[in-house]
Amino acid sequence: MKVSFHGQSVVKIVTENHTILIDPFITGNDTCDLHGEEENPDAILLTHGHNDHVGDTISIAKRTNCLIVAPNELAVYMESRGLNAHPMHIGGAHTFDFGKVKFTPAFHGSMFEDEEGNKIYGGMPGGILLSVENKTIYHAGDTALFSDLKLIGEMNQIDLAFLPIGDNFTMGPEDALIAADWIKAKRIVPMHYNTFPLIEQDGEAFANKVKTGQGIALKPGEGIEL
Repeated sequence: MKVSFHGQSVVKIVTENHTILIDPFITGNDTCDLHGEEENPDAILLTHGHNDHVGDTISIAKRTNCLIVAPNELAVYMESRGLNAHPMHIGGAHTFDFGKVKFTPAFHGSMFEDEEGNKIYGGMPGGILLSVENKTIYHAGDTALFSDLKLIGEMNQIDLAFLPIGDNFTMGPEDALIAADWIKAKRIVPMHYNTFPLIEQDGEAFANKVKTGQGIALKPGEGIEL
C-alpha cells in the first residue's frame, strides 16, 4: 500500500485493490500535483465541508460514480446532487470493501460554497481513522489541539498520521508537536500549510522536532509505503 501527499490536505491511498482520496482539493490548489480529470478513485473520504477540502469531489464523483464517505449533512447534500454517498458521524465506524472508516472529533467549522453560489452547511467536522490492510492511517482533518487526541492515541495503534500545522485556521506547529506526542503514531506527516501566505510554515522544521514517532515532511507527490 502506498500513501501519498498532494498538497494542503490531499492524501491518496493506493491499496492492492482500491484507490482512496481524502479531501481532494485539486483545482485551484497550486501546491497539488494531481489533475482531477485523471483521478479515478473507488472512494473519496471528506473530513468536512470547506471548499479547500471538498475541492473536486463533485466533478470526480460525477465522472466515476465513486463512493463519497462524509459527515452526515455533507453526505446528504452529495446525495441530493445525485451522487453515491455514505453518511457518517463523529464516533461512528463502518467497514467498506476498501477498509474500515471511523470519524473522530475535530474542532473546526464546516461550510462551503457550491457551483451555484449556495452556502452549504457541512455538519460537524471530523478526523478520519482508516484501517486497511492491517494498517491504520489517521487524517486529523482541520482541527485545534484538544485533549481527546490522547484517547485517539491510546485506543489505536496508528501507523501513519497527517496533522495540520498551518496555524490561523488550525493548530500551528507548536500545538501539532503536542498532538504528535499524544497520538503516538509511528510516522507523522505535516499538512494544511503553504497553500497560501496566511498558513506558510516550515514543514521540514516541524518534522525534525517530532519526538514521538518519525516526522516526515512529504513534498506534493511523495509517498510512503506501508
